Amino acid sequence: MSDKVKRNQSTFARRDWLKNAALFGAAAVTSPSLMAGTDPVGNPLINHSMLANKNAIRLIVSTYSYWHFGSKKYPIEKVIEKAAEIGFDGVEILQRQMESVDIPYMNKLKRLAFDNGLALPFLSIHQNFIEPDERKRVFQIDHTLACIRQAVQMGIPAIRLNTGSWPGKRPDNYYQTGKMNPLPGYTDRDAFNWVVDAMGECLKHAEREGIILCIENHWGLSSNIDLLLEIYNALKSSPSMGLNVDTGNYVGEPYTDFRRLVKHANIVQAKTYYGGGHYYDKELDYDRLAKIMREENFTGYVSLEMEGKENADTAVPKSYKMLRKSLSI
Repeated sequence: MSDKVKRNQSTFARRDWLKNAALFGAAAVTSPSLMAGTDPVGNPLINHSMLANKNAIRLIVSTYSYWHFGSKKYPIEKVIEKAAEIGFDGVEILQRQMESVDIPYMNKLKRLAFDNGLALPFLSIHQNFIEPDERKRVFQIDHTLACIRQAVQMGIPAIRLNTGSWPGKRPDNYYQTGKMNPLPGYTDRDAFNWVVDAMGECLKHAEREGIILCIENHWGLSSNIDLLLEIYNALKSSPSMGLNVDTGNYVGEPYTDFRRLVKHANIVQAKTYYGGGHYYDKELDYDRLAKIMREENFTGYVSLEMEGKENADTAVPKSYKMLRKSLSI
């Protein structure tokens, strides 16, 4: 068997494990996206063609869509309820948006999602492994391990990982170049080694807990797609290594690098910018992006991240309608 075939089998196996593990928690309740109207007396009809299509892409929503790090957190419970009303298949939880990491609170979120027929497939967390000080890197590792335990408690099978970026003030053109200057005496190759070592340590724990750690193109060092893929390739022998592909986090046009990444992806985060972006604007052709997903055999979750300034109560349903249409073409 060739190395390429082995790599493809490994990638597809991780995709299927991620999707099936998250769907199990919601299997007892029909997902809203499977509904196809009502019969003459008002009983819901099931879209049997979608039920039969094991390759159908499931659309979820990130709680981040309702809270962009403002002073007052938007309750995750409300996001779950709104997601069910709109028709999403699940919810991605932004860890920083959680009110607590107490077990009763996490159990409440898990129960609320289950009662609403929604999967909880993804926990989005933050860390920065680009630190010359080893003690600071260990702190970031410990934070990631704590988040793995939180994911296990909530029945979430996968976590977002960041590489991080060099310390210091971001230049004005950061979102045009993606570049931060290394600290004096260091290079991006040092940062690469720190990231691989730290993520490797996290993967040991993730493997024991059955959690996938999905590195994302999330600016910083990962703005360099060549380096991002090099990190992924250095760690992909772990059954817990995965890749989360953001549609908006690219320097320049996104389509070329999106194709390079999505062929390895376990999950996709889909940005929209209604009302203008909080950090930057990017015109995204989702018919084109969905076509690339199909061509590269992506069948995992797509998670909406509405990052615009428009009120989420109107922007999220608009995003849902647009993405459903593009993903079904």
